[in-house]
Parts: sequence; structure tokens; C-alpha cells
Amino acid sequence: MGRIARTLQQEHGDVEATLSSITAAAVATVPGTDMASVSLVIHRHVHPHAATSQLARDIDALQSEFDQGPCLDALREEMTVRVPDLGAETRWPRFATEAHRRGAGSMLSFQLFTEGDNLGALNLYAELPGSFDAESESVGQIFASHAAIALSAARQESNLRSAMDRRDMIGQAKGILMERHRLTAPQAFELMVRASSHTNRKLFDIADELTSTGAMPTD
Repeated sequence: MGRIARTLQQEHGDVEATLSSITAAAVATVPGTDMASVSLVIHRHVHPHAATSQLARDIDALQSEFDQGPCLDALREEMTVRVPDLGAETRWPRFATEAHRRGAGSMLSFQLFTEGDNLGALNLYAELPGSFDAESESVGQIFASHAAIALSAARQESNLRSAMDRRDMIGQAKGILMERHRLTAPQAFELMVRASSHTNRKLFDIADELTSTGAMPTD
């Protein structure tokens, strides 16, 4: 687990790469796992990510389509959900029937994080029924804890990089205005703020267009 934790921390702010590392490591680590994916719920919409197979991707889509399934329960109820046999499952009849028909035998889902309306779950799939046992659940819970930490760190670093990029872009735009109109830094910034208010656009968008075209947006 220590080696896995270090591996998951190596992507340095690349959220999608971190998600791919999580699902690949889950398949290699949690007993019984054949496939894996991560589901992110953003403002009540489920977005599948980093599925290790087309079948895992399809089953994720089924849960979104039917609005039921172990992943959604893990997300909404903040718990671990184990499905021993999808062919005999009665908690989510529409989802279980279709998932079994497509070739999934059993499932195991863990909540990864809760951040306001944003939720995340790790989904593990097996082709055969009875593939997940108490050991799978125990190992999976520890793995999910490490994965949640790695994903949180990647998202924070990504947000920090984005903020720095935006700050640099605004600084470049200020420099253009200062040189072109012989303005001070506060005056150049105020000019962009007024353009943002006048055009009802974000300050970063004003700066991006100015640095890209050399012209201050007027509408």
C-alpha cells in the first residue's frame, strides 16, 4: 500500500492521469477485480472517468441512465456497497439485469470523497459472480483511502496551476496596456476591470483576448 500510495502521488496535478493510475492500480491490487472506473458526480450529474475496459464504461453509463446502482448508493449514502451476484440482485432490478446481461458478474463500490455537491466513487467490477469477498472489501477500503488522498492532492495542485496561469495571463495583459498607453499597473488593471464589467465577461477572458489579439474587447 505504501508503494501504491507513492505511485498515485506521482502525477503532480494531472487529474485525469491520477484517475487512470487509480483504476489501473485498483485492478492490480484489490482481490477479484477485473475492471475498474471512477465516477464523479458534479452538480448531480454522473461523469465516468478512467474506465479500464469498455464494459466498465458501459456499466457506469447504465447507472446514470437508470439512476440506480451500487455506485450511486456508495456516493449518496457514504458507504461501501458489495454486489455478490448481479444476476440475482434485487436492490436495483433494471440496472442489475442489464449489467448482468452485458457480462458483469459482481461489483464493489467505494465512496472516494465528498466536497459539497461534488462526489466521487471507485467502482470495481468482476466478470464472475462471487469474485469479491471480505478481504476484497477490506483491501479496497484501504486502497480507496489512499486514492482519495492522491486525487485530492492532484485536484488542489491543478487548481493552483490554473490560478497561477490566470494570474500570469492578467499580468501579461496589464503589461501590454502599460506599454501601449503609458499607464501604471493599477491604471491598466482598472481598465481591464471596466472592460470586464462593460462586456459582462470574466477578467481572465478579457486578458486572454488582449494577449491573443492585441485588442481590448469592446463587446
